[in-house]
Amino acid sequence: MNQIIKEKSGLLRYLSEMLQSIIPVVKSKYFYFGILAVIAGAGLNFASETYLHNYMSEGKTLPMLSDLVLDNLPYYNVSLIYDISCLIPILLVLIYFVHKKDYNRIPMFLLLTGIFYIVRGIFIVLTPFGNPPMFSGSDSIFNGFSKYELGVYPSGHAGNVFLMLLLVKDKTYKWLIFICLVVVISALFLARGHYSIDILSGLFFSYAIKSFGEKHFSMFDIGNRKVSERLKVAI
Repeated sequence: MNQIIKEKSGLLRYLSEMLQSIIPVVKSKYFYFGILAVIAGAGLNFASETYLHNYMSEGKTLPMLSDLVLDNLPYYNVSLIYDISCLIPILLVLIYFVHKKDYNRIPMFLLLTGIFYIVRGIFIVLTPFGNPPMFSGSDSIFNGFSKYELGVYPSGHAGNVFLMLLLVKDKTYKWLIFICLVVVISALFLARGHYSIDILSGLFFSYAIKSFGEKHFSMFDIGNRKVSERLKVAI
């Protein structure tokens, strides 16, 4: 009985500490700016894909490209694998926040994810390619995530997973997300989900956005912001 009481007491203490750490983040304006960025990115991607769908509905076509890598790989319908492998890193990041108590960086994660998808939403319309030959679409389980599967440059699958890999600080989580990234890229190639330039550009875009964000939006890392404020006061 005493052991059960101690366990409950420990759990309550842990939850109390977690809430005390999360509340300042939720109260921060940067948290909500980050959420707005994610909503804007998702909305712009949907609008861009809708535009491409209407473009094709008028009888116009999007060009299919030749690809050195895809042309030399066998085709396997493994779209379910790359979709699931993209969701696992999101779960890992959530666990990372709780495990490492890195709640102060949640606004930065949200902001940079939003920026990535805003940039992607612009680029898939600026240079619209057709899906690679033999691409059969996502598995029926994931069809509800996107009304139209159009717009390939850059790859949201590869780019978003790589961005999470860059943002987490713990080596174990980096390795786990890296494994997911390798699986995502391999499955995208085999299922003809993206051209090589889509995948590589997704990686480069993520790195550029991460570097740009840490340089110009460091205030979204609330932990670093608090340290900077304390240093200013001390000086």
